[in-house]
Amino acid sequence: MSGAAEVERVYSAMEEAAQLLDVACSRDKIRPILTAFQDTLADGVIVFSMASGRHATELDFSISVPAEHGDPYAAALASGLIEGQDHPVGDLLADTQKALPVSMFAVDGEVTGGFKKTYAFFPTDNMPGVAQLIDIPSMPPSVAENAELFARYGLDKVQMTSIDYKRRQVNLYFSNLSSAYLQPGPVLELVRELGLHIPGEAGLEFVKRSFALYPTLSWDSGKIERLCFAVISTDPTLVPATDEADIAQFSTYANNAPYAYAGEKRTLVYGLTLSPTEEYYKLGAYYQISDIQRKLLKAFDALTD
Repeated sequence: MSGAAEVERVYSAMEEAAQLLDVACSRDKIRPILTAFQDTLADGVIVFSMASGRHATELDFSISVPAEHGDPYAAALASGLIEGQDHPVGDLLADTQKALPVSMFAVDGEVTGGFKKTYAFFPTDNMPGVAQLIDIPSMPPSVAENAELFARYGLDKVQMTSIDYKRRQVNLYFSNLSSAYLQPGPVLELVRELGLHIPGEAGLEFVKRSFALYPTLSWDSGKIERLCFAVISTDPTLVPATDEADIAQFSTYANNAPYAYAGEKRTLVYGLTLSPTEEYYKLGAYYQISDIQRKLLKAFDALTD
């Protein structure tokens, strides 16, 4: 299939996902992104993600980019998807590549707002610790400022990082989580220490299944702005919401989102996000998956039984 045909195929699936949420796609903002990365679309991992509450008016998408394809931020600049910034956020991906081995990249956008993020994935057998991230010149100082806190809660190995260029924020995706730190006691202790919204009973039960935990940090403050617990599953009923409208919307999306891997159930990734003022939920439906996601499902899906 030609690159142009791949762009149309993925865009059509994105429109289908957006229609489930009554969200309109901005063709002028999305197609340039798909075109810039069209060589990755046939075999890449692609996710369409929604959220609850006041965040329900948007649909995000993520597309994996092989390491050999090159720096996706540089590609985004060259394609006019984003403007350069006189800020460390614009240097961070390049600095990360200089400091650490990167096994894969990804890009992230909004169907109404266009290009938003890049991701750097690290080899699963050589994930960096917090100390190595601190040494990256353009990394937010808030990472170093929270290093002791991360250590106290067993958070060290980082599976990937993401960079939000619009908000000038960074996520650290901690992996290899100890089940001991995912129990209600330690989770509540961590959340209270960070001054974030206290999750309910359903949320605390959900957190036990997490395969990754990711805080949101910035250059402007040492405070962790948000904390998200991620769960991968094929269970379309897993979202820990209590609001009936949220449950209905998540159910509709989980059961009807487009996916391109015949003979398998939809692979879903849920998120419980805590900010200082609220608790909300995310749901990503994988349109295309890889063996990495299949391995994660094998390890974690049994926990939903």
